[in-house]
Amino acid sequence: MIKKFIDKLLGKSTPGTSGGKPHFGKREEVPATVHGINPELVDRRAAEVVATLKQAGYEAYIVGGAVRDLLLGLRPKDFDVATNATPEQVKGLFRRAFIIGKRFRIVHVVHGRGREHEVIEVSTFRAYLDNAAAGQVSGNEKTSKAALAGMQHAVDASGRVLRDNVWGPQDEDATRRDFTVNAMYYDPVSQIVVDYHKGLQDAKKKTLRMIGDPATRYREDPVRIIRAVRFAAKLSALGFTIEAKTAAPLVQSQLLLAEVPQSRMFDEMLKLLQTGHAIATIEQLRKLGMAKGIYPLLDVAVERADTPFVKAALLDTDRRVNEGKPVAPSFLLACVLWEDVRKSWTDRLAQRQHPLPALQDAIDDVFDKRIGDVSGRGKLAADMREIWVMQPRFEKRVGSTPFGMVIQPRFRAGFDFLRLRADVGEVDEALAEWWQDFQGADDERREDLMDQAKEEQKSRQKSQQAVVKRVPRPAPAASAAGREGGDSGERDADDGAPELAGEGAAAPKKRRRRRRKPGGGESAGGDAVAGPASDA
Repeated sequence: MIKKFIDKLLGKSTPGTSGGKPHFGKREEVPATVHGINPELVDRRAAEVVATLKQAGYEAYIVGGAVRDLLLGLRPKDFDVATNATPEQVKGLFRRAFIIGKRFRIVHVVHGRGREHEVIEVSTFRAYLDNAAAGQVSGNEKTSKAALAGMQHAVDASGRVLRDNVWGPQDEDATRRDFTVNAMYYDPVSQIVVDYHKGLQDAKKKTLRMIGDPATRYREDPVRIIRAVRFAAKLSALGFTIEAKTAAPLVQSQLLLAEVPQSRMFDEMLKLLQTGHAIATIEQLRKLGMAKGIYPLLDVAVERADTPFVKAALLDTDRRVNEGKPVAPSFLLACVLWEDVRKSWTDRLAQRQHPLPALQDAIDDVFDKRIGDVSGRGKLAADMREIWVMQPRFEKRVGSTPFGMVIQPRFRAGFDFLRLRADVGEVDEALAEWWQDFQGADDERREDLMDQAKEEQKSRQKSQQAVVKRVPRPAPAASAAGREGGDSGERDADDGAPELAGEGAAAPKKRRRRRRKPGGGESAGGDAVAGPASDA
């Protein structure tokens, strides 16, 4: 007891602190009779990767969130494997394997092809190193590429780990992981769970607890702040909560996220919103006092999460993920930013700009303001633009437009966007139903639908046609020389065309009548000049 107290004073007993060797935990091997994992929930290809590594003489386990989900009776969506084999040794055992990453070098083992392919991520056990002894650089991943090129373990000025590729034993690998429930290892061959930090107990208590000192661990990798929110949201339905000590530094540590590359922050934001728990994530962010400050685009999503349209989009995204259907980030972000596009577009139309160029300019403004250079000029932006530009085109249901629309690659996304707009009353429900029928109809039915649309258009034009009133003009004063009876005839002719009242409406231009020479006479061409009809 006295030794533990002294070690605590010296900062030696807590994993994740500098100034002494951390406690790596005691290895516990939990048999299947205790942990109760159902082997049928284990992905066959992940089990094959483990078996191949073990047959080659290496240690290998399924690791991380997959083990946590298996313990909870859930079927994991992703399976990761950890081994004591180096990336080069792993790559040599599989026909389709690729070493990726600089910060963390890992191997992707690919099974299958096309849409049916699956990637098993294989990482090598990493050593737990004191960051005080790591190589230090003054910049970040981009500004210090040359300095990082030869480093295996490096941190920046704030203590954030930029390189972590020093291999070590399993107990050290477990200590450098984030949460106790994510630091367990499962061998599908022997069906044993290896636990170093009481992760199995925390899983039963439904507690998310950080390994080591939370503030230090957030400083090592600020993205752990976002992971804490994501895991809390995912597991909240099962009753999990974040341990008070783990949650305490979250808000203050948010400032560390400013040093994380924008591309990585963008990806982490998408994980929060597209893993099937978007609504729960919004609730967790508000509950933890983190509704603002993580990432600007996420701030917009949280701010608008209660508006009918964005809420419908978040619910629809959660539903699709949980049904195993694909989701595209372009669709959800298009929903989140639609309010900005509509407002900017409406302002331009009020300035009498042409509708399509006005919409394109509005979209460019929104990209510059909300997305910037992270993904705002890539495929993501192109897909978002196409979804938005389709919306006014859905109003055109005659001619060749409907046939051209349904064959566009992004038609389905554009229609789903229209469907959500109809669900919240932004457009007429009948319009969405018409396109729902048209896209699945045969040629004869499509012709009937277009005829129906033509009739609706004619009726709408008649009902919306303004009543045009003629503005009476005062009679012109008669000249001493006299406009003769033909003047009244001229007014009658003018009155035959209605005059539009209102700003910018110009009065018809009057014709000057040539005066008749006294006593008749001839013109220069020798032709007789005809008098007015009253003289005939």
